[in-house]
Amino acid sequence: MSFDQGIVFAVLLATLGLFIWNRWRYDIVALAALLTVTITGLIPAETAFSGLGHPAVVTVAAVLVISRALLNAGVVDAIARQLTKVGDKPWIQVATLTGIVAVCSGFMNNVGALALFMPVAIWMARQSGRSPSYLLMPLAFGSLLGGTLTMIGTPPNIIIATYRREIDGNAFGMFDFLPVGLAITVIGVLFIALIGWRLTPKREESSTDELFEVSSYLTELTLKEDNDFVGRSLHDLVDSVRNEADVSIVGLVRNEQHTEMPSIYKVLRADDILVVEADSDSLKTLITTTGLSLVQEVIEESEHDEKDPSEHTDESDTATEDNDATDAKTTTKKSELTLTEAIVTQGSPLVNQSASALGLRERYSVNILAVARQGQRMNQRLGEVRFSPGDILLVQAHEDGIQSALNALGCLPLASRGLRLHKPDKVLMASGIFAIALGLIALEVLPAALALVTAALAMILTRLVPPGEIYDSIDLPIIILLAAMIPIGEALDTTGGSQLIADGLLAIGQSIPASATILVLMTCVMLLSNIVNNAAAAVLAAPVAIKLAEGMNVSADPMLMAVAIGASCAFLTPIGHQSNMLVMAPGGYKFGDYWRLGLPMSLLVMAISIPVIMLVWPF
Repeated sequence: MSFDQGIVFAVLLATLGLFIWNRWRYDIVALAALLTVTITGLIPAETAFSGLGHPAVVTVAAVLVISRALLNAGVVDAIARQLTKVGDKPWIQVATLTGIVAVCSGFMNNVGALALFMPVAIWMARQSGRSPSYLLMPLAFGSLLGGTLTMIGTPPNIIIATYRREIDGNAFGMFDFLPVGLAITVIGVLFIALIGWRLTPKREESSTDELFEVSSYLTELTLKEDNDFVGRSLHDLVDSVRNEADVSIVGLVRNEQHTEMPSIYKVLRADDILVVEADSDSLKTLITTTGLSLVQEVIEESEHDEKDPSEHTDESDTATEDNDATDAKTTTKKSELTLTEAIVTQGSPLVNQSASALGLRERYSVNILAVARQGQRMNQRLGEVRFSPGDILLVQAHEDGIQSALNALGCLPLASRGLRLHKPDKVLMASGIFAIALGLIALEVLPAALALVTAALAMILTRLVPPGEIYDSIDLPIIILLAAMIPIGEALDTTGGSQLIADGLLAIGQSIPASATILVLMTCVMLLSNIVNNAAAAVLAAPVAIKLAEGMNVSADPMLMAVAIGASCAFLTPIGHQSNMLVMAPGGYKFGDYWRLGLPMSLLVMAISIPVIMLVWPF
C-alpha cells in the first residue's frame, strides 16, 4: 500500500466512523473529508469543488424540485385518499399501501411519498383496530424497493448512471434499472404482503406505552371572560361533550401555576388554560360546543390589537375566527392563517429543543398548537415540550409561508383528514410536465440532467413550485454530501485504492463463480449502506465495481447494477435510510426490530436481483 493510498483509506475510515457515530451531520463530515484529501494533495485544489457541477448532483437537485411540485400539486395525495376504500384485511392493506408507495417512489423523492402515505396507513390501522406498526415498516421498505425502478428513483441510481458514462460515454438510461428493480419490487411487495408484515413487531392497541396514534394531540385551550363555563366545574365542561368527543384534561394552568391532572370538581376561571389531549375531530367538537379558544389564536389576536388598534373600527368590521381544528384560518393583514400537520425528521433543528427556547413565533412566524408523540402522555406545558424525531405537530402559520417554514424547521407535511397544502387542479399540469420529461429521457432526445432541469424550470414557471420554495425543496445536505464524496471517490480511484480493493475481491473471485462475485460485492455494499448514507455508499463502491470488472475482463454493467441495488436496499437498521428512521417513532419500533423483516428482505433481494442482473446484463 502506497503512502497516498494510506492517506485516502485513513480519511475514508475516519469518515465512515463519523457517519456511524452520527454526532455530526453527514454533509459536514463529507466536506471535512474533502478538505482533508485536498490539503494533502490527493485532489488538485482547482478541482476540489467540481462535484457541484457533476451531472449526478444536478440531477438529484432537479428531482427534488420536481418532487416538491408533485407534492404541492397533490398528485400523490389524490392517490392516497383512494386507499381508504381497500377494506380492512391486513394483507390487502399492506399490499395496496406498499405497492402504491413503491410506484410513487420510483418517480419522486421516496421520503416525501412516504410522509404522505404514513397518515393514511395509521388511519387505516386504527380503523381496523390494529397497531400501525404492522403497516409502517412495510411502507418504508416499499419506498426503498420502489426507488430501484428508475434512474431517478434514488440517488444511488443517479450516481451509478453517471459512472457508467465513464466506461464508454453512455450512461444508464431512465428505465435501464427497470428489469431488476421491477423484479425485486414486485416479489418484495408480494413477500411483505403475504408473509413479511407478520414479522414486524406488534404494538397492541391497548398498550399506550407503545402505540402511536397520529390523531392524538396535546393542545392548549383557554376560557375568555364571557365564556359560559367560567364559574362552573371542569366536570361540567367535560360532561357537555361526553357523548360527542373523546377528551382528556391532562393539565390546568392558572396564574402561571401548572396543575397536572386537575380535579374534575375544579371551578374554572377566566383566562384559565386547559392542557387537553384529544384527536382532531374531538378537539373540533370541544371548541365548537364549549366556546374555548386555542391559546395561540388568542395570542395572535392580542398582538394584532396592540400593533394596529386603528384597524378595529366597529364590531361588524372585525375579522371573525374559525375555531375548526382541522381547517382553522384567521384573517390577518398579511395573509390567511392555516393549519397543517407535520412530522419532525431526524435532522430537524427542533430535536431536543422546545418551542419557547427556539422562539418559533418570532423567528419562523409559526405557532405549534399541538403535539402528538408515540406512547407518551405529555402533561407538561406545550411550550416546554422538547421535540423528538417522529413527533407530529399541528402547525399554524401564514398560508404563503408555511411550506418554507416547515422546510426551515426540518419538518415534512402530512396530508390527511382534509389538511391539504395543494391545489387539486394542478395535478394534471404537474403530471403532464413530468411525463414529457420522462418521455424525452426514454427516447434519448435529451440527457437526463438536462430534461429534468427543464421540467423543474417549467414547474417553477407554472407556479407549481413557488419562488420561495425553489431552494427550500432542495435537500442541501444531500447535495453537499454528493458534491464532496464524488471527488473523494475519484481520489480513491486515482491513488489506486479502488484497484487495491478490487484486487482483494478478485482474489476471492478466482475460486468462486462470477455470480458469487456479484453476491460478495452486493453484500458488502448493502452492509455499508445500512450504516452510512446510501449515496455515499454508491460513490465509494462504484469505482471499485469498475476496477473489479476490468480485472475480471468482463462488462462493468452487472457490477454497477449490483452496487445500485445494494446501496438502495438498506433494510437492516433504522439509520440506513431516512424512510426507516421516519417510521421508527410512529411505529413504536426499536433499533433491533428492523432485522426481523429486514434480513429476509435483504436475502430475498439478493436471491432475485443477481439472476436477473446476469440475465439482463450478462458478463
